[in-house]
Amino acid sequence: MDAKEISLSEKKVKPVVDLLNDYLANYHIHYQKLRGCHWNIKGQNFFTLHIKFEELYTNAQLTIDEIAERVLTLGKPPHSRFADYIAESGIQEINTIGMSDLAMVDAILEDMAHLIQLERELLEATDGAGDDGTNDMVNRFMQFKEKTTWMLRSFANKK
Repeated sequence: MDAKEISLSEKKVKPVVDLLNDYLANYHIHYQKLRGCHWNIKGQNFFTLHIKFEELYTNAQLTIDEIAERVLTLGKPPHSRFADYIAESGIQEINTIGMSDLAMVDAILEDMAHLIQLERELLEATDGAGDDGTNDMVNRFMQFKEKTTWMLRSFANKK
């Protein structure tokens, strides 16, 4: 399958696919960070954050699958090696062992800010390519992160 089969220009969609693979790499590192936070949370906020981190990593897992499938829908292979994810991701791995609960929230908020920036870049690229399908998908992901950011900032009592 290629982009022409869904009435898109392969030349115009190439930047979208490249950004989607970059987005996929960042999401994988974010996902693993959420898993580490879920596994290693301690303290007074354990019950609240343990559940929240699980909710967020479950959502991230589904999002990763949708991103990869969209790359395939556009006729290209998605990145699938951790070496590529680590090399390409702007989100950095962290060691969550011994981190405080609020430091974990801060780390997740930083990831979300980075992912939202990538989503905004993707929305511009999809507009230029006439790729409404990817645009709708990314917009939905961004709305979830914007709301989650507000909630996490409220939880951490940040302005």
